[in-house]
Amino acid sequence: MALILNIETSTSVCSVSIGNGGKLTDFEEAEGQKTHASQLTVFIDKLLKRNRLKIQDFDALAVSKGPGSYTGLRIGVSTVKGIAYAANLPVLAINTLDAMVSGFVKTALQMKWETKNHIICPLLDARRMEVYACMRDFQMNEIMETQAIVIDENTFSKLLQQKKIYFVGNATEKVSTVLQHKNAIFISDFLPSAKHLVGISETAFMNKQFVDVAYFEPFYLKDFVATKPRDLLKKISKNNKTK
Repeated sequence: MALILNIETSTSVCSVSIGNGGKLTDFEEAEGQKTHASQLTVFIDKLLKRNRLKIQDFDALAVSKGPGSYTGLRIGVSTVKGIAYAANLPVLAINTLDAMVSGFVKTALQMKWETKNHIICPLLDARRMEVYACMRDFQMNEIMETQAIVIDENTFSKLLQQKKIYFVGNATEKVSTVLQHKNAIFISDFLPSAKHLVGISETAFMNKQFVDVAYFEPFYLKDFVATKPRDLLKKISKNNKTK
């Protein structure tokens, strides 16, 4: 069990949470562009004072590493690196989309939403009709790795014929205008949050998945070749056979 300070700044949401043994203890969060630089340290100070903690009390720091907003990621990562150096704390770098999946799995189970034969696809806005995306099933098995995709009316068409897909994130509204299918479920208000980092950062801590603070950089996905996903059905079939 670990006491972890979690930081999420990959989108317009600025969020900080405290996780203790994989359970959410407290959090601060606000949404708004161009406020991360001023809010992030304020949120951290609030949480420390409210919970009567010092930064040295934590076992590790966890940060959402991207993909996402360049500016937001830089602020989050630079803040974490500064704290880590000052307090001599290890750092966990969590894929933003994986954290969203982890949080959505927990939410769906709590809300008793349908999960059988369903897949989760977080979507973060890149530019025009491009998005950052990945796909996982409800056991966190990888269906599609994190990548940048150009969305059109045929994206995921074969997969949608066999599976229902929860599309979540800040790019769902623009994607829903071109990707229309009865098995596509769009949830636009499920966004990256430090709350979603709590469980996955605890797992990363237990597996000692620490990064080298001196060399760690955000996962920008900026030098990408936009692609369309291939062979997703083959990957699902492989995952099913290994269960």
